[in-house]
Amino acid sequence: MGRYVARRLLQMIPVFFGTTLLIFLMVYALPGDPVSGLFGDKGGSPQVIAALKHEYGLDLPIYEQYFNYMRDMILHADFGTQIASGRPVTDVLGDAFPVTLRLAGLAFAFEAVLGLTLGVLSGLRAGRVTDNAILLITLLLISVPVFVLGFILQMVFADQLGWVAPSVNDDTDLTQFILPAVVLGTASLAYVTRLTRTSIAENLRADYIRTAVAKGLPRRRVVGVHLMRNSLIPVVTYLGADLGALMGGAVVTEHIFNIHGVGGTIAESIVRREGTTLIGLVTILVLVYLLASLLVDLLYAVLDPRIRYA
Repeated sequence: MGRYVARRLLQMIPVFFGTTLLIFLMVYALPGDPVSGLFGDKGGSPQVIAALKHEYGLDLPIYEQYFNYMRDMILHADFGTQIASGRPVTDVLGDAFPVTLRLAGLAFAFEAVLGLTLGVLSGLRAGRVTDNAILLITLLLISVPVFVLGFILQMVFADQLGWVAPSVNDDTDLTQFILPAVVLGTASLAYVTRLTRTSIAENLRADYIRTAVAKGLPRRRVVGVHLMRNSLIPVVTYLGADLGALMGGAVVTEHIFNIHGVGGTIAESIVRREGTTLIGLVTILVLVYLLASLLVDLLYAVLDPRIRYA
């Protein structure tokens, strides 16, 4: 197992550098100039603009900018400086990521717990009324866009019923993140439910389940040990990839509920052409994806004892 983990960590190195290089090139290929944008429509003098570009290293060739950025990030944990505010990008990351981490964590717990529960219930009752009802509900959840669902829940539970605040006013209060987390995790909840249902229904017809039942094992052990462990492998794969997607894909949800996290910062960085901030945010998301992928691979051996890593 240790050799496998070491090999996977070594494989992450070229993936990390290749991904960050691609992101770096895409960001700096976008039209616009963040330095010129500081002066608005009036514009600044060519001398001032040239001096600022030299200060931030934007007048260097693209390959040299990438080398300097990666060097400072790896050796000094320095992600650069935000041009518009002059703040270090590490401070921006420190403010944005804890907020989105709370939101994504609640959304992940919501989709994992409720999605697995509904999926198991639907899979064990495949073809019955309960199964058809759950499939219909999940299809409806998949079909409704996130911004539509967000405004509907906000209008019903905040404006009309008054159960929750219409927006997040305190980033440290987890209760204010419940409604945004439900909105963010709803689509993934539907996919987890359907994936679990399909896997459960398929494995119910497998020979090892028939053998376990024929041996007289209690139904709780058949379902909880033999059926669930094998059925969860594709679900765990999806959940691992979705963790990074929840953190990076919360732009619409954070905008609806006025949450100042990663999603809002990414959108603001794109508008302002803040390449340094955007690259820093996406770099952290890349690391989240890589670590989640490694964790999913290690969980395979826990769920299925037939899997061994040499």
